[in-house]
Amino acid sequence: MRDGGFKADELDQLRRWGTGLQNDVREEVAAAGRAIVLLIEEIERMHVLVWDRRLYPDDQPDELHASLARRLRQRIRPHQDPTDGQGFHS
Repeated sequence: MRDGGFKADELDQLRRWGTGLQNDVREEVAAAGRAIVLLIEEIERMHVLVWDRRLYPDDQPDELHASLARRLRQRIRPHQDPTDGQGFHS
């Protein structure tokens, strides 16, 4: 794993790839494309949050952690009801 993360052009390439996959007629491929685009959007949001923390370090760190965790949970399982007993491959 590299230290610097994704470069802007790499994120753009992944976004184009994900957008293209969203138009595929196969449902699972289109879903993978949507997931890629959502993850790219979340990476960009986190990048903004990290820079905000660097610019304004006096804010509460627990709020940032809670906000990121909540957003990731919502993105990973936006429509899944934990009581329905169905998993990812159901």
